[in-house]
Amino acid sequence: MPSFDIVSEINMEEVRNATENASRELSTRFDFRGVEASFEYKEKTVVMKAEAEFQLQQMESMFRNACAKRGVDTSAIDVKPYDAHGKTYRQTIAFKEGIEQPMAKKIVKLVKDAKLKVQTAIQGDELRITGKKRDDLQQVISLVKSSDLGQPFQYKNFRD
Repeated sequence: MPSFDIVSEINMEEVRNATENASRELSTRFDFRGVEASFEYKEKTVVMKAEAEFQLQQMESMFRNACAKRGVDTSAIDVKPYDAHGKTYRQTIAFKEGIEQPMAKKIVKLVKDAKLKVQTAIQGDELRITGKKRDDLQQVISLVKSSDLGQPFQYKNFRD
C-alpha cells in the first residue's frame, strides 16, 4: 500500500547563513551606525541584541527577509518576548520543528473530515499517511498545503 510521511523540519544550516546575512546587512545599514546591535546564532535559536525595542523590531524584519532569501519558511519562526538587561534589549527567535501532538491531532481531524480513504498514524513528531490509491495520498498533500496551519510541512518517503 502506498504511504508517505508528513514532517516539519528546518534546515538549520540555512538559518545560520541567514543569520550571517542579516548581520552583514546590519553592519551596512545607516540607521544602525554607532548602535550596539547584533545577531547571534546559538543551537537552533537566534538571539538579537539592540539598544531599543524598535530596533529589535527592525532587526526581526531584516532576519525574516534574510530567511526568505535563503528558502527558510518564516512561518516556522517563533519570536519570544524581549527582555531588557541594563542598556540593551535582547530577544530570542526559536524555530518550530517536528509536529507536536495538538498539531498532529488537528491534521488527523482535517483528513478524517475530508472523508478520504486513507489511514493516519501519529509516529512521534511525524505523521504516516497510508492509502490504497496514490490519488488519495496526493489529495491529502494538497489538503494539508491548502489549509493554513501556521507551520511548514514537508512530505517524505512517498512509497508505492
